[in-house]
Amino acid sequence: MSQELVMGIDVGTYETKGVLVNADGAVVATEVQPHTIIFPRAGWAEHDAEGTWWGDVVTVSNALLATPGVSPTDVKGLGVSAIGPDVLPMDENFQPLRNGILYGVDTRAVEEITEMNERFGEDYIFNACGNALSSQATLPKILWLKKNEPEVYKKARWFVTATTFIVARLTGRVVVDHFSAGSHHPSYDPWKREWNEELNEGIVETSRLAELAWSHEVAGGLTEWAAKETGLPEGTPVTVGTIDAGAESVSVGVTQPGEMMLMYGSTIFMIQVTDNDQARDKRLWVAPYLFPGTWCLLAGMATSGALTRWFRDSFASELVAAEEAGGEPAYAVLSREAGESSPGSEGVIVLPYFSGERTPINDPRAKGMIFGLSLTHSRADLFRATLEGMGHGIKQHVDMFTDMGAPPHSIQAVGGGTKNPVWLQIVSDISGVPQRVAPLTVGASYGDAFLAALALGWVQGPDAIKEWQGNGSVVAPNDQLADTYAPLHEAYTDLYHATKETMHKLHELGY
Repeated sequence: MSQELVMGIDVGTYETKGVLVNADGAVVATEVQPHTIIFPRAGWAEHDAEGTWWGDVVTVSNALLATPGVSPTDVKGLGVSAIGPDVLPMDENFQPLRNGILYGVDTRAVEEITEMNERFGEDYIFNACGNALSSQATLPKILWLKKNEPEVYKKARWFVTATTFIVARLTGRVVVDHFSAGSHHPSYDPWKREWNEELNEGIVETSRLAELAWSHEVAGGLTEWAAKETGLPEGTPVTVGTIDAGAESVSVGVTQPGEMMLMYGSTIFMIQVTDNDQARDKRLWVAPYLFPGTWCLLAGMATSGALTRWFRDSFASELVAAEEAGGEPAYAVLSREAGESSPGSEGVIVLPYFSGERTPINDPRAKGMIFGLSLTHSRADLFRATLEGMGHGIKQHVDMFTDMGAPPHSIQAVGGGTKNPVWLQIVSDISGVPQRVAPLTVGASYGDAFLAALALGWVQGPDAIKEWQGNGSVVAPNDQLADTYAPLHEAYTDLYHATKETMHKLHELGY
């Protein structure tokens, strides 16, 4: 039976997800392809662009097309997203010249950030791009390549993000959306919606950066080669695409000013839409949102799911082995244990800076910490403290948005962490903010499919995603715990400032 479908594919930090969706927003099929992150040395984080970024797109597309009752000709459009902002040097034939350097979890360009701040001035950079330099910035990483891998730098025709690389492979067009470009600090002018020639000068020619467009626009049709690789028909329209966080935000209906997304992924990421393009703060990031006439505030913590994964693998190996033998999922057991520990984790405080930290401290040299231990503490206390540590970090951001006069009117929680009810409740209890969980939490790939539907004219405007989604559940804060968490939140904040210099000394020693 003939049907009309759109496909969405998102390449994340640890897995790639794909989805087939019909014109009513119903999910017809899903596919997940796990992959690994590469840590060549402390502070570095990379992906194999050929094997992971492109290889996963090919694998997931073909797997989705193998769904019973689905024909390749049923798919009328493809939307893609991927992690970012990252840096991949690519030649004129769209071949990677090295592994892709990942977003803020990769902190290799500390010296280059200092160099650029001294060259241009921190205030000048902030006023020019609306953002202070941090490990999230891409231009310092391009400068790092120029200094440390000059042959790679010289051979590169383009420096692109993962989504741009994938779309180039699919369509032959090297293009990036404005939302993603807005995270390429300080290369991009978010008010003029163009690359900043002055700030790029001496580091990279803007001709080696991608063409600019909007996320839901059609980048082009699938080339003959890409069609053979993916199994999709030649000429299938492909959207410009975006960073995974933007696609995930759209997927749960965050489209209007005052709406905020809180993504529980490998990292924590927050996007709040606003109509005030002058709203900015050095502690966070700003950029155009996915659609013309919109602006957003962005924030991101360096670890989240990556930290819970580290905890599971380091302290619960027997639970992992039991799961692999057909037993209960390890995370479910840890979550249950954490729920049995008391709020406040018996005084244990975790600073979740295990890969440095992005916002609000923007310190790539920060170190993770488990503080307040005694012989009475259990694994349950430590895991709950890990979840609470991320909750305290989220509260710092909610307070920051509020202080800026941009408090979130509603928060949509998304990502794998939404499957952990204990974690959700902890975050609401610490932050004091209710969280909404959409009924369909497929993720960024669902947002990609929606952007493809928007490009095809199947839906009329961004708000149509709310009709696709319908109503979800709400996690309300327990106000009785406010007095418990308030002094612990103060201790959490003080702990970083009290140990900051020691953290930096460890970094200088190469740890």
